[in-house]
Amino acid sequence: MLKRCCIALALMAIAVGVKAAESAAAPKGSLVIIGGGLRANNAEVYQKIVELAGGKGARIAVFPTAAGTPSREGQLTVEALKRYGAQAFVVPIAPRLAGTDARKAADDPALADAVRKAGGAFFTGGDQARITGSLRRADGGNTAVLDALWAMYRRGGVIAGTSAGAAIMSRTMFYDPPLEVLPMLKHGVNDGKDVAPGLGFVGDDVFIDQHFLVRGRFARMLPVMLSKGYTLGIGIDENTAAVVGPSRDVTIVGYRGALVLDLAGATVDKAKPAFNLSNARISYLDSGDRFNLVNRAYSPGPDKEPLNTADREHRESIFTTDILGNTSVVNLLEKLVDSDQQRAVGIAFEGPASQSPERGFEFTFTRVPDTREYATNREDAFSIYRIRMDVRPVKMQVPLYSVE
Repeated sequence: MLKRCCIALALMAIAVGVKAAESAAAPKGSLVIIGGGLRANNAEVYQKIVELAGGKGARIAVFPTAAGTPSREGQLTVEALKRYGAQAFVVPIAPRLAGTDARKAADDPALADAVRKAGGAFFTGGDQARITGSLRRADGGNTAVLDALWAMYRRGGVIAGTSAGAAIMSRTMFYDPPLEVLPMLKHGVNDGKDVAPGLGFVGDDVFIDQHFLVRGRFARMLPVMLSKGYTLGIGIDENTAAVVGPSRDVTIVGYRGALVLDLAGATVDKAKPAFNLSNARISYLDSGDRFNLVNRAYSPGPDKEPLNTADREHRESIFTTDILGNTSVVNLLEKLVDSDQQRAVGIAFEGPASQSPERGFEFTFTRVPDTREYATNREDAFSIYRIRMDVRPVKMQVPLYSVE
């Protein structure tokens, strides 16, 4: 009896050790992090997901967990993946799915087994809080399905997500932030409301955001990165994906691109009460470009060439009054690198109905020795690496204008 007990204890110890070793191992899988707005005809992104899941016939578990209409979103996503060769199936874990208990379903052994055996998983858009609230237990521990996702990812599978499905990829995610960007710069980050823990598939060292260019969100990432200790952030535009491989190489695929914010050498003047930042680096990666999360090295896509100084346009000054507008920051950066100027400036203010319309911020972008600039031979697509970015608070005279 004693011998059988010892054997059982030894087997338990081995099992615990194996599970701990698996948990500590670097994932062999990949991530496809989509900035939202993924269109069904974006063959490049869908084909990449199917390829990384094992190719034609690969089983992909679709999680409509974040969706307001999970039955519809789950079915549409399954149909899209099937068109590109996958054997996709819906995982019925969603707070808005009628007649189900999402958290109870997330501990269903049969669902966990199906996810573990799949070649990949896909998280739809919606509300990212529904994903973390369903896949984590009330005490913060992993449900069986979340453990299965990690096991599949560590084994070599792919985890893809769009919009809310992208937000969960980092250790910290936006949770319920203000709709506008400036309030977070003005008032700081409310931990537990503006941000909350994500699922952390991309690792502890990178912060992820989505809908990045069309909604001018690059500025809201800055105070979060500073408050949570990140020096690296990636913001991905709509209908575009950042594909993260097991070697921590990131490749941009899809319609447009992504911004990388690097705060490794940045400083803050703590004597100033308002948000400020000096010597940050901002980069724009176009489709086809690559970036390594470990050594932070950039590689332009195969159709890119260094920008020819002789072909740059002469501009008197480069300035915008709405740096947080739709694609404004990338447009400004493209004008800067395709000019003979060294600096571009953009400002941001709230409307006259806000609490403090006179308070805003100035963003200065400067070419520095480590800046690198590339363009296609058609000069209609740019790759812009390591532009210096400084942010300082500014005040405008009120009233801003008067009627004559």
